[in-house]
Amino acid sequence: MMDMAEQTQSKKGTADLEKEISEFNESYSKSSKKTKPAQKKTATATALQKKTRRKSKKDTIVARGKRKRAIARASMSSGSGRITVNGVSAELIKPKEIRDLILEPIIISKKVSNLMKNYDVKINVYGGGIMGQAQASRTALANAIVETTHDDGLSKAYMIYDRSILVEDHRRVEPKKFGGPKARARNQTSYR
Repeated sequence: MMDMAEQTQSKKGTADLEKEISEFNESYSKSSKKTKPAQKKTATATALQKKTRRKSKKDTIVARGKRKRAIARASMSSGSGRITVNGVSAELIKPKEIRDLILEPIIISKKVSNLMKNYDVKINVYGGGIMGQAQASRTALANAIVETTHDDGLSKAYMIYDRSILVEDHRRVEPKKFGGPKARARNQTSYR
């Protein structure tokens, strides 16, 4: 067991230690205030700049759609209601059937068509054929609209109308095999 003198010395030792630590902390905080305020300001300024950049990116919603070999990306941001597909206005796309197919998620509902007057949509699509690109663009546009509105009722209505508006079609063309013109078709044989 410790003697009383040893206990008082240990208490004095801890008191001295605590005093030294508090003096060190005070001197460190004074020196850091003198030398590092410019670094803190620049660090906070860059953090604020990054936050503002992130906010501007959040204003734009990007959605994807696929059909066969075609991939479409729709970026939706606030604007005046313009819809462009590969830099061409959607109203100028011909034939009319393809234009109607691309704009189908908007044409279905008056509520959505009124909402779209406040947004610009840019669709970039590549790969595949004309109809595959149109169907991929349709899926990308519908997904962007659903993400923007956060409306479960709208997504359910799209699914009831046509499931392929929201869900990407996973089917692909089966590769051709030897012995015929296509994947499953075989050459005709004559027995006489």
